[in-house]
Amino acid sequence: MTPLELTSAVTAIANALACQLTSDEVALLAAVFIQLGDTLATIATIQSNEENKQNCIDNSNQRLPN
Repeated sequence: MTPLELTSAVTAIANALACQLTSDEVALLAAVFIQLGDTLATIATIQSNEENKQNCIDNSNQRLPN
């Protein structure tokens, strides 16, 4: 899926949901997805940091003489 296809699909889903929900429900759903996105970003950052630490450890071990 290209970036344009992805953003078009997300927009279509948002429009379809907005037609079926009240303003309060749309606001709540938006808040839930913001929290979901923030939480996923936090998890991704932590995973990346852990992978970087492991790569540093692995690279350090490879440089040590036997």
